Amino acid sequence: MNEWKKPDITHGELTKFNYIVQYPEKLKLGNEIDIGTFSYINSQFGVTIKDFVKIGSHCSIYSNSTIDEKNGEVVIEENCKIGSHTTIMPGITIGKNSIIAAHSFVNCSIPADELWGGVPIKFMKKIQEGI
Repeated sequence: MNEWKKPDITHGELTKFNYIVQYPEKLKLGNEIDIGTFSYINSQFGVTIKDFVKIGSHCSIYSNSTIDEKNGEVVIEENCKIGSHTTIMPGITIGKNSIIAAHSFVNCSIPADELWGGVPIKFMKKIQEGI
């Protein structure tokens, strides 16, 4: 991503990359991240997306869930990959270098260097260094 720049983000409006953020003032974006088209981020209670994170299209990241009345900061550590159509619930941390399979429901925090997937999410395997 040569010459990567953080996008302008306005509450409730699509960015130039066609994802939407509520409460952008509570969103912390690292460098050289990629958030897929039609993804939704509710950062009312804080969302941090660190450097080199890749998030697929149609993902939802919730720091506030009105359905089950949960809230809490979501943190996605460096170099994580989040598959398309994944939902991340409030209060979750996804550890450095971890991978979340597409169509997953993340309702627990994920350690570093692991592959998880499913609905609800389950451990799949440890990720070897350098992959």
